[in-house]
Amino acid sequence: MSNLLSKLLAERDWLMADGATGTNLFNMGLSAGEAPELWNETHPDKIRTLYRGAVDAGSDIFLTNSFGGNRSRLKLHDAGNRAYALSKISAELGREVADAAGRPVVVAGSVGPTGEIMGAVGTLGHDTAVEMFIETAEGLRDGGADVLWLETISAPEEFRAAAEAFDKVGMPWCGTMSFDTAGRTMMGVTSAEFVAMVEGLPNRPLAMGANCGVGASDLLRTVLGFSAQGTEIPLIAKGNAGIPRYEDGHIHYNGTPELMAEYALLARAAGARIIGGCCGTMPEHLRAMHEALSTREPGPRPTLDQIAQVLGGFSSESDGTDNAGPKRERRNRRRG
Repeated sequence: MSNLLSKLLAERDWLMADGATGTNLFNMGLSAGEAPELWNETHPDKIRTLYRGAVDAGSDIFLTNSFGGNRSRLKLHDAGNRAYALSKISAELGREVADAAGRPVVVAGSVGPTGEIMGAVGTLGHDTAVEMFIETAEGLRDGGADVLWLETISAPEEFRAAAEAFDKVGMPWCGTMSFDTAGRTMMGVTSAEFVAMVEGLPNRPLAMGANCGVGASDLLRTVLGFSAQGTEIPLIAKGNAGIPRYEDGHIHYNGTPELMAEYALLARAAGARIIGGCCGTMPEHLRAMHEALSTREPGPRPTLDQIAQVLGGFSSESDGTDNAGPKRERRNRRRG
């Protein structure tokens, strides 16, 4: 088992993660509705290019192309029985790139949601979910991933099932949820509830945080919510590169490299120690982020007004904690 991420967290004040997977692959020719994980086998050179783009831009951590590499999501592409194999290949390609980087780079095995609903209103049971996550996690482990990286989760039941699976396969892990519904996840989890849930797990992650969501401003408000709980678990911020817009048959994000550099600085000041991008974040954004983090001194913890002034306003008045956390009036977003 690799302890590289723990080692880097002990040595460094901040680490930079990677950017988008889907956005970059669409720019390489991935078609809408096509399973990106199949490219691990059919277009391995493009997956290597994806990984190298992050490494060359300065990322200390990059995620494997395995977000949808579970039985449930892959069965939509007649590949449900290939979850282990496709996940393993994604990590093997990542291992090649990281080992050739000339510096320590963490291969993080991306694990996304199953695509099914758990809990009282769902059809996916806990034991079945754990089995699905084990299958993906074993592939990533056997392919050489340093750490597992759970991301874009909305339901606490699914988060707990993944945590149990990762414990069973003996892998260190990180976990993020997506707070995209008025400061809460789609299933209603607030920033404060998320911290309490994670701290109550029998096998805590190496780091926890938020990814994707509505925009960078909202994500940083959530990070401030995490920090307000006083957790000692390192925090992750992986925000989208601005706001999406549909042009010429494709989705484009309006966040400029300059704006994402400011986001990275604000994320660090808000308490995040692992900082990256999500949808729309390209290598040029990562280069600007790395330059800013490397050359500019850390600032004081930002206020909500400061975040809104720099990155644009929030999508909702409250962060979802019902007056228990930061909130402010809604403003129009500034286009990047």
